[in-house]
Amino acid sequence: MKRYLLAVAACLVGLATTGFSSPAKPRSPNVIVILTDDLGYGDLGVYGGKVIDTPNIDALAASGVRFTDGYATAAVCAPSRAGLISGRHQARFGFEFNPVGRDEQTGVPVTENSIAQVMKSAGYATAMVGKWHIGQAPGFHPLDRGFDSFFGFLGGAASYFKEPAESGLQADTGADGAMTRARFPIVRGRTVVEQGGYLTDVFTDEAIGFIKSHRRQPFFLYLAYNAPHTPLQAPKAYTDRYAHIASPHQRLYAAMVTSLDDNIGRLRKALADEGLERDTVVFFLSDNGCPNYIRGACSNGHLAGYKAFPWEGGVRVPFMISAPGRIAPGLVSSHPVSTLDILPTVAHLAGVKAPTGVDGRDIASALAPTAKPVERTLYWRMGPNHAVREGNWKLLVVNKSDTVDDMTNVLGSPTPDGVKAQVSPLGQWTLLFDVSKDPGEKHDLAGAHPEVVARLSKDFAAWDKANVEPMFTSRRQFRSEVDGRKVQLFN
Repeated sequence: MKRYLLAVAACLVGLATTGFSSPAKPRSPNVIVILTDDLGYGDLGVYGGKVIDTPNIDALAASGVRFTDGYATAAVCAPSRAGLISGRHQARFGFEFNPVGRDEQTGVPVTENSIAQVMKSAGYATAMVGKWHIGQAPGFHPLDRGFDSFFGFLGGAASYFKEPAESGLQADTGADGAMTRARFPIVRGRTVVEQGGYLTDVFTDEAIGFIKSHRRQPFFLYLAYNAPHTPLQAPKAYTDRYAHIASPHQRLYAAMVTSLDDNIGRLRKALADEGLERDTVVFFLSDNGCPNYIRGACSNGHLAGYKAFPWEGGVRVPFMISAPGRIAPGLVSSHPVSTLDILPTVAHLAGVKAPTGVDGRDIASALAPTAKPVERTLYWRMGPNHAVREGNWKLLVVNKSDTVDDMTNVLGSPTPDGVKAQVSPLGQWTLLFDVSKDPGEKHDLAGAHPEVVARLSKDFAAWDKANVEPMFTSRRQFRSEVDGRKVQLFN
């Protein structure tokens, strides 16, 4: 593994110093950040998945470095995106929970720098395609946050088809009726557009159009697919590939991921056709783990928990970087990385400084052969629930519960606005795991290592002092169960 890390380091350092050379002047590499939505850790072949065919994403991983321990800053969509876009943990500025019906009033504070603003300052053309979900009001829109263009939808989810009749198959998950084009329309810039076709294909078409029209200048593209987030919908051509799967939910989900995979293949082919494959750095990851409310259709592999859970299944995600000719192919790293790291890394690639106060770490600098070893500590906060990963240790502190909720009912009946997330009257579970040996978080070691629990608890308290109160309350307060422990979660 040390040999792998040194190889990764050498190649990533080269990313920042070796750009496309034209007769006129050296060119910084293009950057594409591909963010998928609710994609499970175990849904991809390269992460051990056996059910769904993902040859194009697997090939993307094989062309560069795949991280086994890649993390999102949150276990749900909007807070995770807020952390990625700003390079700062969302608890620093109060975007701690999903807005859930409050999108039109709030967003990531304008005092926070965005990754697009950083790249624009370096002279890049910037575009955002897909799902935004971190602000709709004036000042919070993508066009107000450094993107030259925007095509997609502003809320949390949308129907993949303009008309339901277009769909080859649909499977209900309980709250799909709210995810309509009427509520979450597709917009170009700030104008609603009538857009037919399957949305995963449509977003890829838009991304390819941007690439082709900006092939002669450095560009930054944030391609945030909503796939495979609900509603579960796919064209018949894709569902037919999985006709052997009896469960309509699993068949739909597999079809959606295969469609996503085909579109990743289309995107990579477009880069190659335009002669840009070796001049472009591609990040690929998910915003959080896959959910438990889609009837077992997805997989987080050997990890415990799901979307909305601070266990590994909620926050450890597929995470890879491809840069042909710059990163040696086939590398696998167990070095923990975070979505917080993307902003400082791409700033380095663009030749500019990351904004002061970012929580992320430039991956190239952190892995450089000459860099001194630095222990990496990652933190998560979801109301009174929190987690810390330091080295191989992971501390989990989660509210106790005496009941378990039906997730369909939770999605359809959110907690009233204003109900604060507080420590449970029943107390909290304090759990400690060695995630290097026990990534499934089955064996609690808190009793055997009270000194580690005390140290990590102290570290969290010190980190938490720099955070602020949530801007809005959690409307996804629900109770679930993990390995026999009933827990209360906030998202």
